Amino acid sequence: MSGDLHVQAAVLGGGMAGILTAYRLQEQGVDAVVLEASTVASGQTGGTTAKITSQHNLIYARLIREFGPEKARLYAQANQQAIEEYSRVIEHLGIECRFERRPAYLYATLAEDAPKLKQEAQAARSLGIDAEFTAETELPFPVAGAVRFDGQAQFHPLAFLRAVAGKVRVFEHTAAVKVEGNRILTDRGTVTAEKIVFATHFPFLNVPGYYFARMHQERSYVLALTGVSPLHGMYLGIGENGLSFRSCGETLLLGGGGHRTGENRTGGKYASLRERAAEFFPNGVETVHWSAQDCMPLDGVPYIGKFAASTPDWYVATGFGKWGMTSSMVASMLLSDLIAGKSNPWAEVFSPERFTPSASVKNFLTEGA
Repeated sequence: MSGDLHVQAAVLGGGMAGILTAYRLQEQGVDAVVLEASTVASGQTGGTTAKITSQHNLIYARLIREFGPEKARLYAQANQQAIEEYSRVIEHLGIECRFERRPAYLYATLAEDAPKLKQEAQAARSLGIDAEFTAETELPFPVAGAVRFDGQAQFHPLAFLRAVAGKVRVFEHTAAVKVEGNRILTDRGTVTAEKIVFATHFPFLNVPGYYFARMHQERSYVLALTGVSPLHGMYLGIGENGLSFRSCGETLLLGGGGHRTGENRTGGKYASLRERAAEFFPNGVETVHWSAQDCMPLDGVPYIGKFAASTPDWYVATGFGKWGMTSSMVASMLLSDLIAGKSNPWAEVFSPERFTPSASVKNFLTEGA
């Protein structure tokens, strides 16, 4: 950016959530720009394993219990719709990004965990998701059971994002330094925007919102392996030592070793993954490895909506847990509706101003400490 600018909406952050939000705002006739401190997809979007799925670990039985069946249904609906919206955008823009429909599996290796999976499958079905409990997987080790969601998807996120970013106005290397009311002070000029969206992974303003007390950070690790037979499905293991599997062409992405950020002082997470890789895929060859960091919300549901009561023209999308692809699309659909003055049935579920004591209080005390 060079010089000052006046727009209807400014989106801070050029990752998946920010670019998609700007794109959908433009579809709704809102003049929007994206401000990115570095380059498009240079943050957490570049570290995703790119599962486009509504299967967010063991969540639906808990949501029914803590949020009630109606809000749980809306959460499921939003994330299922996100999958279809990716398909629509990809077809509409003719994007080549390896978008493929795949089943998603949540599996357990311990017999004592099988009842949790059966309960999750039943809960998901009650909310309209095509889910079933099964004991059959392609994994190179026995499982006690798995929940299968059909109609899920995977893709190449950077190929997709580059294409969508080409359809919106993006100012790279333009860091937002301060936000005052409707003015964004950057290192290259001032942007005045009627509406401002914080899509910066973690909001860089502590007050208002106090998101630092409402989330914590978790890291996870990935190895990319070649020389391994590809898997048709996408897999995630429950429990502390659960692993993630997802094939991308001739490459298998093996993930795991997650922990709260700052609690891995002894290291060794990559070493542990390599041991598992050697055990399960003795002919596999590691080509690259990386880690990612995620914002974990208090009650397991992202914060998408008004930033705070005192800032009616600010909006936020954060706390995606480890499900940034569907959550980014949900954020784009929800925020673009709110900014365009339209009602959205999911607003209450994801509202940052929600109060969920049964799901949040214990975690809030932990974060506060």
